[in-house]
Amino acid sequence: MLKPPSKHDGKHETVVKRSSRKHEDEAHGGAWKVAFADFSLALMCLFLVLWVLAARNAERLEQILKSPGGNPVDEGQSFRPEPAGGPRGSLIERNVVQRKGDATARGVGTGAGGIENPDPVRDPSFRMRYESPAELLALSKVLAQLSAEAGLAQNLQTLITPAGLRVLLHDTEHQGMFERGSAVPDERFVGLLRKMGPLFARMENQMVIVGHTDSVPYAGHGAGAYSNWQLSSNRAMAARAQLLEGGMAADGILQVVGMADRAPIDGADATAAANRRIELLVLTDSQARNIAAMYGMPGRVQPLTPEADMALPDPDTLQALRARLQPQRDAR
Repeated sequence: MLKPPSKHDGKHETVVKRSSRKHEDEAHGGAWKVAFADFSLALMCLFLVLWVLAARNAERLEQILKSPGGNPVDEGQSFRPEPAGGPRGSLIERNVVQRKGDATARGVGTGAGGIENPDPVRDPSFRMRYESPAELLALSKVLAQLSAEAGLAQNLQTLITPAGLRVLLHDTEHQGMFERGSAVPDERFVGLLRKMGPLFARMENQMVIVGHTDSVPYAGHGAGAYSNWQLSSNRAMAARAQLLEGGMAADGILQVVGMADRAPIDGADATAAANRRIELLVLTDSQARNIAAMYGMPGRVQPLTPEADMALPDPDTLQALRARLQPQRDAR
């Protein structure tokens, strides 16, 4: 602002007035900092969520790729082209594998080789062949304990049969063994199978793994459509993979098959949850030999016609049968 010339002074004096921006800085100086901090926090949360989703997707993709026939492109689709050809070799091992173990482990009773004192889960030197109903019952109790520890006590059922111990791992209304329509196993089921692996690794018996589904069909039709036959087979192979991951020997599995919905447990309701199951059949030695002989070449044959031969029974089995029948004939 210019000051008018003084009457007493002939010189001009210049006066400069500076306006203060104190109030303007106080009003706007800190707001952008708060906004930037909020934006940075939101961005960090977004990156954290994306990282968690990526880790989950990677885990799921690994499970899909490990499952038999798993394909991330086809996952969730009701139509899957059937691959041309099959795996190398047969899924059925032709010969019954005899393992070398401690001779005392074959006996029954108390002591180092019996079924009462040793712990087959925690004792690495324990080896056992389960043949009698008492031995199979002891094995079923250990499996029930493992199932209860995994939180799947309601999903396990065991039956003692002449062929061996039948272990049923089935769905319930509240807990499934696999994701619906998929061969990706549930986390609890994976944990249970991997805990069973060390137990079966110390078992001299061989096993048959059978996959079952309910009767709900897939939407696709035709020769290349994915069906319950592939699903049951893939689930059986997925169970085999988890048992092997747990430490079970590969030669302990004699056969892996899928039966789709052809053998339901609940015949009154073909869509019941219990029909969706994996069965582990722990075979007795004689039953394992019979299954292996059924699919393998017979040891002794007799010509029946120029185009066909007839398989003859095993001499040892035939002799044992004659010895068992001879006392009955003498009693008559």
